[in-house]
Amino acid sequence: MLVQIQSYPSSHFLSDFSTENYGVVLLNGSGIFSVDQINYSYENSTVLFLTPYQKLKLIAEKDEEIMILFFHGDYYCIEYHKEEVACNGLLFNNIYLNPGIRLPGEQYDYIRGIFNHIERELSEKHLFSESIIKTYIQLILAICSKQKSGNPNDQISGGRLSNKNAAEFQKMLELHFKEEKELSFYSSKLNITNSTLSKAVKKEFNKTPSQLINERVTLEGKRLLHLTYLSVKEIASGLGFHDEFYFSRYFKKSVGCSPKKYREKVGISIVAKISM
Repeated sequence: MLVQIQSYPSSHFLSDFSTENYGVVLLNGSGIFSVDQINYSYENSTVLFLTPYQKLKLIAEKDEEIMILFFHGDYYCIEYHKEEVACNGLLFNNIYLNPGIRLPGEQYDYIRGIFNHIERELSEKHLFSESIIKTYIQLILAICSKQKSGNPNDQISGGRLSNKNAAEFQKMLELHFKEEKELSFYSSKLNITNSTLSKAVKKEFNKTPSQLINERVTLEGKRLLHLTYLSVKEIASGLGFHDEFYFSRYFKKSVGCSPKKYREKVGISIVAKISM
């Protein structure tokens, strides 16, 4: 299905869980969730945003019901709707931010109500259901984008990071990730040791520099597979891989599937089709 809502017991997520869809996850308890092996704590009313093939694990302090809105990129393209909902790079596809957001109780309840409205539209399947459901998805993303953009704790950019070395690493990574994938390049540019840079980055992002380098390369690979018609060989070359098959192994190790399968399952965006 291109869009659906599912409920699960929290115990369902004790092992890796991933799909080819985007996911909006409602958590209303406390515990720890892990996205791509990075741990985050959550408490009370939390909404978590997952991109295709991100791996979710969850350890809840008490057994709770988890609701997830799944939608495929062919159904609602976050890049196509970026003017209406600035969620790409904020809620989704940002390796520097916590993929979840804590909401005030009334906003969480409102979004839970929207989930119920979507379920009703899915069951009725009348002439206007698709348009209504897309509007509901857009409303959820707009509410959460507004909340997250207004939360100073989630505003991670080069100029706002408390640690100068971490901030400079982020800037350099955005400039050089395609051609430079070794930690030593970044530490030498900053005139500090690998250990000093690793400690600064780990403290700021809860990830090591090597993890961020890998995630940034993988994120760009996903973006190009989804938003362009470039071949896997062309994408590999553009990301600094001289061997297409090495890139495929690199991608599969990070994502869990090959670039070819990722493109087949996630699809090529309407954005790519329009730009042809």
